[in-house]
Amino acid sequence: MAPFLIIFLVFVFIVVITSFTTIQQATVGVTTIFGKFNRILRPGLNFKIPLIEKVFKKVSVQNRSAEMGFQAVTIDQANVNFTAMLLYAVVNSDEQTIKNVAFKFIDDRNFMQALVRSVEGSVRAYVATKKQAEVLSLRREIVEAVKDQLDKTLEEWGYHLIDLQLNDINFDEEVMRSMAKVVASNNLKAAAENEGQALLITKTKAAEAEGNAIKISAHAEKEASQLKGQGIALFRQEVAKGMAGAAKEMEDANLDSSLILFSMWTESVKNFAQEGKGNVIFLDGSLDGMQKNIREMMAINQLNVTNNSKTK
Repeated sequence: MAPFLIIFLVFVFIVVITSFTTIQQATVGVTTIFGKFNRILRPGLNFKIPLIEKVFKKVSVQNRSAEMGFQAVTIDQANVNFTAMLLYAVVNSDEQTIKNVAFKFIDDRNFMQALVRSVEGSVRAYVATKKQAEVLSLRREIVEAVKDQLDKTLEEWGYHLIDLQLNDINFDEEVMRSMAKVVASNNLKAAAENEGQALLITKTKAAEAEGNAIKISAHAEKEASQLKGQGIALFRQEVAKGMAGAAKEMEDANLDSSLILFSMWTESVKNFAQEGKGNVIFLDGSLDGMQKNIREMMAINQLNVTNNSKTK
């Protein structure tokens, strides 16, 4: 009886031990009876039917991440290399969702393979409709397109894609070199255009300044000419008044007015000698030359007198 009792007690102990299981926080347990789904176990200490009910899988409902790298081809046949990070999780802890997560795939490795290939396929399909110059600026659009295509499929598996981070988008080395040349040529073109605009502005301002200087100079010259003409006119008026007064006084004294011309002649010769600064002036200083010049001056004076008489 003693060995039998020991065996019985051991059996009871095993039954009791296997009747309880612990499920960790943020985890859901899936049980089966004879290979068929039975129920789900919530976090904490749970009772299960001993020897018959088994915990088939423990499903984590926490967020999970995975890194991946793949290549896509644009519509203009440029290879694009992507480095991405997936953030995904179980949709919820409902019974049907947990059943999908537990039984859709043989194991987690197969699920990850299907998830990664699905994301790669969606990205490639989207990139294949774009040109290489557009891809770098379409990070958010690529993520949204992938989520739109995969949400329904992942929901059938019990998961949903929270986020897709495209960390690096690189082209092949040859494409990168050609893109760098394009950027450099565009920069040179922009620099040349800016330099041309600056030169145009400089020349325009210089031309405006030169034009303003010419206008100012012309205006000053005009005013100077006007003042000079007014001065000459006043001078002539004063000379005429002086000569008229002198002629009248000589006439009153019964003197020949030609003496005035003689005096002007001698004064002119004197000024030529005093004010001439190296300039060569040919002047006939002989008596005949003097008489000839006086006669011409008298004739001019007589003509002016006649014109003045006609005007009056």
